[in-house]
Amino acid sequence: MSQCERRLIHLQSGKTINPLQALNLYGCFRLGARIYDLKQAGFDIDSRLVHENGVQYAEYSMRGD
Repeated sequence: MSQCERRLIHLQSGKTINPLQALNLYGCFRLGARIYDLKQAGFDIDSRLVHENGVQYAEYSMRGD
């Protein structure tokens, strides 16, 4: 199973994912690149910037209908 497929299954299950989770769960250092690949393949993925404890990071989810 490819990195993109693993991320897609995670998102399709209704969960969100951020770079730290991707690293811990899947060993993925470049989540943004994998999300880009999924978007280019036509998947409707939403991103939002999270500001927490002075740190900013992206969190991704599948868009609901």
